[in-house]
Amino acid sequence: MSNASIADRARKVLFQNYRQQPIALVRGLGAKVWDADGKEYVDFLGGIAVTALGHNHPAVRAAVEAQLEKLWHVSNVYFTEPQVSLAERIVATGACDRVFFANSGAEANEGALKLIRRYQFANGQPKRTGILAAQNSFHGRTMGVLSATGQPKYHEGFAPLVPGITHLPFGDLAAFEQAVTDETAGIIVECIQGESGVVVPPQGFLQGLRALADRHGLVLVFDEVQGGVGRTGRMWSFDWEGVQPDAFTLAKALGNGLPVGALCARERFAEALVPGTHASTFGGNPVTCAAACAVFDELTEGGALARGQVVADRLWQGLAALQVKSSGAIELVRGRGLWIGVVLAEPKASDVVAKAREAGLLVGAVGDRVLRLAPALVTGDAEVDRGLELLGQAIASV
Repeated sequence: MSNASIADRARKVLFQNYRQQPIALVRGLGAKVWDADGKEYVDFLGGIAVTALGHNHPAVRAAVEAQLEKLWHVSNVYFTEPQVSLAERIVATGACDRVFFANSGAEANEGALKLIRRYQFANGQPKRTGILAAQNSFHGRTMGVLSATGQPKYHEGFAPLVPGITHLPFGDLAAFEQAVTDETAGIIVECIQGESGVVVPPQGFLQGLRALADRHGLVLVFDEVQGGVGRTGRMWSFDWEGVQPDAFTLAKALGNGLPVGALCARERFAEALVPGTHASTFGGNPVTCAAACAVFDELTEGGALARGQVVADRLWQGLAALQVKSSGAIELVRGRGLWIGVVLAEPKASDVVAKAREAGLLVGAVGDRVLRLAPALVTGDAEVDRGLELLGQAIASV
């Protein structure tokens, strides 16, 4: 088994809708992974902001192994203890009252769009169906959330999209205010836009959306699929602005690699989804919920969230130094916590990704000019320093 042989087999049987890098990863531990040829890499991408506790985390692995010996799946026709325990942990943060479990971020966001419209319907306003979203946003690739995603390149070939969704400039509160009509039902935005290059909105934007929703009776939904579960240094990225949404969505880091998503909402909004209005066969699976419970415990009691802040400080300091040394090759470093976009002066992000991989570092690219970094919160100091060294070499070589 080698990188080349696995790639050859993949090209014969898989849809060719991904642009995989020419390696096959077979093993991971902490902040490192190994490919089929035995090469070691420092992982600064984390499965696209998923493995917040690193690869093969002992607490998560133990929770999964223990649950596998008990119960794998029974559907939501019955209660299971891991699902209830995970919901209790999320509710205990004070950010919501009830949780619906799905399998992915896209599925959680689909539930959020349904919740917006169903809430207005249940409150006697069926004509309020319009949804405000942001330009350059990304909410997933299923048809509903694809329509909410504000990037035309993802829409090509899939028309007609779901009607009633208006895209407005991210961070432009006035534009959102002007777009509200008697038919507007709600708002869905990312607190930080990941797929447009880790873009942080101006201070006060989220608070402004909260006030706008309150004035007009709109449902305010924050997409926390990438930014939630400790990625930015706090449990939820909206905590940085001290604003509470009516509902928010989770996935990615929630299961540290196991597929689990969640739609979380305040009581009066959650009660709009009565029996028969929404469901998921695999949502809230006992095994994935057991893993997510372990993730929560490590973040809140095991010190992982605090460790992530230490890692973030070291990484940001290193990137600042690297920017100074780059002779203008790095234009800007932006983001929050361990969710970082390194903006290059020239459109060479894919070249840097390739050079970094060849040197033993995994990073991602967003568009032509942004490198995306999302390392594990438990990354060691030596691994942070090594990653910075390899990143600097890759940028310099390109």
